[in-house]
Amino acid sequence: MTHLTVQQLSELRARLEKDRDTIQHRLQNNENYGLQESMRDGTGELSENDNHPGDAATDLYNRSMDISLLERDEHELDDIEAALNAMDEGTYGICKASGQPIPFERLFAIPSTLYCKEHAPRQNAPFTRPIEEEFLSPPFGRTSLDEREDQNGFDGEDAWQIVESYGSSNSPAMAEGNNIDSYNDMEIEADELEGCVEPWENFIATDITGNHLIVVQGRSYERYKDSGEGSYMLDPLEGEE
Repeated sequence: MTHLTVQQLSELRARLEKDRDTIQHRLQNNENYGLQESMRDGTGELSENDNHPGDAATDLYNRSMDISLLERDEHELDDIEAALNAMDEGTYGICKASGQPIPFERLFAIPSTLYCKEHAPRQNAPFTRPIEEEFLSPPFGRTSLDEREDQNGFDGEDAWQIVESYGSSNSPAMAEGNNIDSYNDMEIEADELEGCVEPWENFIATDITGNHLIVVQGRSYERYKDSGEGSYMLDPLEGEE
């Protein structure tokens, strides 16, 4: 049996019904905060692919906020309906966990609560980190292990270099380095050798048996000679001249 008076129950029911009608009216007028429409509908475009990344990020942030507002209203509406049902069943004002009366002061502050202060469910922030991070120590975003002498594996910097090689929103005019006139030179350590240790390994080749030395006279070869490190004697044809 509830410890609340008829007047107190009537006052609390009126507040609950008013809050319920307000939320239902808000959800109906806002069309569930616009979540029934696609993000591109507000722009009148068929696709957002050609929009600036900053605009897309703003749209995504607003959509995430709409989802949060909708979830909050739906959760609050469920609590109100549960409280009204408890009133109809005669169990309103009794803590579902302890079975003890909930003080009127608490009910007046939170009419939809079904728990006393001591047994109210705790609200913890959800752990939503990607599951892949459990296998990375630390995750790629915080690894650059080039300074370590024992490090020769794949790290965060290598991951970014691969992604960056496909392009970014940066341009040579905005790059950190000076005298950059090619997008290929903008990447981190753009001149870093891949798949070899010594610079000359990048342009020296042999046949399948390991014989018949060949010098591939490409960009790496010219850069090697211009750096002053190399020798024209590496190329048998130039050595004869």
